[in-house]
This record gives sequence, C-alpha cells and structure tokens, in this order.
Amino acid sequence: MRILLLSLVAAITLFSCKKKDKDANGAQTLLNVKYGTDAKQAMDVYLPSGRSTTATPVLILIHGGGWTEGSRADLNAYVDTLKRRVPQYAIFNISYRLAANGQNLFPTQEEDVKAAVEFIYSKREEYRITDRFGVIGASAGAHLALLHAYKYSAPVKMKAVVSFFGPTELVQMYNNPPNPLVPVLLASVTGATPTSNLTLYQQSSPFNFVVSSSSPTLLLHGSNDIVVAPSQSEILKDKLNTVSVPNQYVLYPGGGHGDWSPLIYFDAFNKIDAFLKLYHP
Repeated sequence: MRILLLSLVAAITLFSCKKKDKDANGAQTLLNVKYGTDAKQAMDVYLPSGRSTTATPVLILIHGGGWTEGSRADLNAYVDTLKRRVPQYAIFNISYRLAANGQNLFPTQEEDVKAAVEFIYSKREEYRITDRFGVIGASAGAHLALLHAYKYSAPVKMKAVVSFFGPTELVQMYNNPPNPLVPVLLASVTGATPTSNLTLYQQSSPFNFVVSSSSPTLLLHGSNDIVVAPSQSEILKDKLNTVSVPNQYVLYPGGGHGDWSPLIYFDAFNKIDAFLKLYHP
C-alpha cells in the first residue's frame, strides 16, 4: 500500500509539473512578493494569461492611509475592477514602510516606491511583461504615484499616472489645510515643518517636478474633500496645462475623501479606462 501511495504521489507530481509547464503563460497570482527586507516591502502580483514581453503593459497600485497606516489590501477592490476592465494589464499592488513613532519618515515611502518599480522592471523577462508602466494611487498613495512619475524616469518612465484625491504641493497643504489635523500629520511624517525644513517639503511635492515631458495625468477629486482639498489637484492641473502636459481633471460634486458613491466610482473607472486606452495602451 505504501509503495502504491508513493507511486500515486509521484504520478500526481509529474502530472502537475507538466500541467504547469503547459500553462506557464496562463493567468497567475503571486501574493506577498518581497522587493525589500522589511515586511512592508512587498506586493501582490496579478499576471494575465497570454502575456508577453512585447504586448503586456503594467499597472502599479499604491494605497493611501496618510503615509502612516493602510495596506495594499485596501485596494483589492481596485484590483478586481481593473482585472475585469483591462484584463490585458499586469497589476502590481504594492505596500511600503509606514511612518510612525518617529520611524520611516519621509522620504522612506518615496524610496520604497522607487525600489518597487525597480524590482518590477528587473522581473520583466520572468513575468513576461513590457517596459510600458503606469501607476495609480489613492490619497497618500496618489501623492507617491505622482511624485515618482514626475521625479524619476529611470529605470522606466511612467506612461500615465492616475491620482485619486492625492496631495500635490505639501507647503501649501501645510499652510492652508482643509482641517487643523493636516499640518500635524505632515509634521509627524516628515519630522519637520516647512519653516524648519523647506527643502524636504519641496522635494516631496510632485508639483515641483512637473516639466513639459511629464507623464500624462488623470486627477480625480471630490468637491467636499476635507482631508486633501480639491485645490491640490487644481493647482497641479494648472501647472500641467502651463507646460502642455496632457491631463484631465474630474471634480465630483459632493464627493468626500474617498467616501464616494458607487456611481461616482463607476464613472471614475470609466475615466481611467478611457485614459489608459489613450495614453497607456
């Protein structure tokens, strides 16, 4: 009986290996893939079937949480929606180290996003993906998405960036906050104020890195956002227009800071779908 069981296990293993080889280019989900040594330096990877290094574009998702909390699981609904709407994309939902108790202050989060992008780029052959990258972020994640897209062009320049209600100019956000807790948050995650370390605030503001060659940008914001004021998207839109960077700004009347109705989110993803088709096919 033991020999029979061992033979059966061997046969199943052999069959499984052959099946894996046969379906090597099928859809694949890889959870908690490490791009660094910290537990937060990880991502979930969603690879589509039929992918190739010449045809499969990449979308990177970055979660919010005020740079101090949240996880990539917060964007699982985004992943599910994007997999249905744009099934040809490889999706990478990343986490990053969080600023808390005086640890992992800016620019730790910026550095982690850069490291994650570099990791994904280095895996192009293994994952069978192209070098056509785009990035979507929500709130603090949108800030990080915009900052990376505008500030870095190596190893790959982002084809498009989508911001769900993201901060764009931190000095203005500190000095003209939509609520009194915003300056406290910014000081806690930077370890400074604009007065004590203006350079850090400037270097951490996507607004300051916009040039004529910046990535096409889609800005989505709610009119009643009391965490990140709509003016943060509006000033970025104006600067993008000034240097002729393709962009679209959508203001949703009555929308708060992510507490949007299903209809608003449905429209937002319609906008994203159209934007990706135009700038990141």
